[in-house]
Amino acid sequence: MITTPERRYADRLESFSGRNPVVVDVVLAAALMGSATLGSMLTLPGAEPPDQDTTASVLLGVACLALLRHRRHPRTAVAVTAVCTVVVIALGYLLTPLLLAPVMAALYWLATHTDRGTTRVYGIATMVAVTAAAAMSDSMDHVSLLLRTIGPFFWLLLPLAAGNMTRLRRAYLAAVQARAEHAERTREEEARLRVTEERMRIARELHDVVAHHMALANAQAGTAAHLALTDPEQTQKILTDLNGTTSAALRELKATLGLLRQSGDPDSPPLEPSPGLARLPELVAACASVGVSVVVATEGEPQPLSPGVDLTAFRIVQEALTNVTKHATTEAACVRLAYSGSRLRITVTNDGPATTRALLAGTVQSHGFGVMGMRERAQSIGGELRAGPRPEGGFEVTTALPLQAHGAGPEATTV
Repeated sequence: MITTPERRYADRLESFSGRNPVVVDVVLAAALMGSATLGSMLTLPGAEPPDQDTTASVLLGVACLALLRHRRHPRTAVAVTAVCTVVVIALGYLLTPLLLAPVMAALYWLATHTDRGTTRVYGIATMVAVTAAAAMSDSMDHVSLLLRTIGPFFWLLLPLAAGNMTRLRRAYLAAVQARAEHAERTREEEARLRVTEERMRIARELHDVVAHHMALANAQAGTAAHLALTDPEQTQKILTDLNGTTSAALRELKATLGLLRQSGDPDSPPLEPSPGLARLPELVAACASVGVSVVVATEGEPQPLSPGVDLTAFRIVQEALTNVTKHATTEAACVRLAYSGSRLRITVTNDGPATTRALLAGTVQSHGFGVMGMRERAQSIGGELRAGPRPEGGFEVTTALPLQAHGAGPEATTV
């Protein structure tokens, strides 16, 4: 913003006035008293000055003393100065801007310290009173009525206009400052919200990576220990799968931590692409290695998914199957992918016995973070998720996701 020298000087004067109000008021009152006294000495050529010097001086002194209270009582200051000025004009003194200086200052401060309605009422009343006194004054008999009335009208209109401009400028500056403070608070709140959302997203990623692979590794290790003596060949195969599971866990964990360390440098090594439904065969094979057979069925024509939706769909299926391997006493699960319109419906079920429903409802939903994380993932892209025991036994996770991500916040597209 370009500031003119005049504006800079006005700002400095206003700042000094704010720091030393009493000094400024006394100086201004003295200056206005001198101006009004000088104005009372002026007469038209050939006219005799009125013989009321003492009375005029007292009235002008009272008017200037009233100006010392203009900050707290601007209406009273206008009323007192207006009455004193009208009386002085009625005594026969020539109406000049110098004589009107106290009432003009009072009107200016009234316009700057009060609202528009108050300024209009007091301003019009003062202008009418002073104009009427000028029209009936004997000191201006040689001047036409039009000139006698139009002069005071415009002289008193000038401080009102200047005061309104000052008040509007102050209101504008206050609004700008308020907007800046609000923007600063909003920026800080938004930054805190983004940090919280990022922490939740990272927590979900780490939970999905660690919980899935560690659950598979635990199941594979337990199965290998159980078959070590009776079926060495199967044990060797399971141990090979266990090595692949832990290697995959380390890769995904490294990729997630690499995302946190990414500095935005174009020379930084590229991150591994985020997993998606294309990796379902790997997930099915991992579950098969711990004895859970997973059937994947697709309904409708497969549609391209945005990276965020693809990642969310994969993580939900991954977590649902992890819960099957951890909690369900079953050897089979089914994953159904149904493409319908602009949404993808995913259903993961297992056919465990009905006696496991209470265990699943209590462990998975209340004490774990799996179902909560799946629901948060679905809601973050504008989807919804339901999970719970089936009436006929087993457990079911159902989610409906849009083909293109939208909602509270997009999921990360790289891990």
